[in-house]
Amino acid sequence: MIFSRRTGLATAARYATALFLSCGLSLAMAQGAKPIKILVGFPPGGGTDAAARILAEKLKDELGVPVLVENKPGAGGQIAAQALKAAAADGNTLFLSHDHTITILPMVVKNPGYSPEQDFVPVAGFATFVNAFAVSGGTPAKSFAEYVNWVKTQGSKGAVGIPAPASTPEFLVKVIGEKFKLDLLAAPYRGSAPLMADMLGNQIGAGVASVPDFIENHKAGKVRVVAVLGASRQSALPDVPTFSELGMAGLEDLPYYGIFAPAGTPKAFIDNFSAAMAKVLAMPDVRNQLSQMGLTVGHMSPVQLAQREKAYAQAWTRIIKSSGFQPQ
Repeated sequence: MIFSRRTGLATAARYATALFLSCGLSLAMAQGAKPIKILVGFPPGGGTDAAARILAEKLKDELGVPVLVENKPGAGGQIAAQALKAAAADGNTLFLSHDHTITILPMVVKNPGYSPEQDFVPVAGFATFVNAFAVSGGTPAKSFAEYVNWVKTQGSKGAVGIPAPASTPEFLVKVIGEKFKLDLLAAPYRGSAPLMADMLGNQIGAGVASVPDFIENHKAGKVRVVAVLGASRQSALPDVPTFSELGMAGLEDLPYYGIFAPAGTPKAFIDNFSAAMAKVLAMPDVRNQLSQMGLTVGHMSPVQLAQREKAYAQAWTRIIKSSGFQPQ
């Protein structure tokens, strides 16, 4: 039998695909080894972007394909989430996100443009973290109690920067204000990087964001983290008390970081990528880099990530409802 060149190439391609799949790699990787794009919903320079780039560098070696980070900042991650929904479910586009975009936004925005339950599937979780309250270098307070007293000397009014509107930091600012009888204004930014810029320039006296967003400048003495959420103190900040220690219970449930894919993405790809994440997270240098950012590193399977997301949603549903906030 005589084969044309095209037929021969097609046969070879099918054989290569079968060989790749027999080794556990996805169809998307087998067909041309297209780069995997990881979307990040915040600008470069923040904690989410930093974590994505650390993981992408190792995943490209583990998976044998380029892994690229693409920033799509805006609307607290909504733009990136909408881009994920519109992407083909072939394993070439993923979304690295924390709790805000996946869990909180769908509860506080009437039409975010996506439904995590219907449009996304969990791929792998890689860390939990805590949000923190920090004061700028121009603020005289050295502790949370001193901050509260300082605001009271200012007529009990103060502005607190947050990375995004209608976020857990915004609700935390509200809870703090009610607890200590302060008139605190949550001032939203487009991500943690511009918030940090204003704090470093003493344009705003305090901010709430994740520990990874604050940790380097805290260590450098440029800002001061004075309280953290969670059930226990953070190993990266052993001298900083939790809000529970300060008399504010109910803020112990931890936010998370995870990677998500469009609904319908082949299970073979998801399983393979999750397994690659587990190997990357076991690398001492990766664990050290992420831990130094204030993350508690640990691999979560797709099922475990879905469970973490559900538990976090239940905890913050109570807080949001008790605040009287209405979806907008």
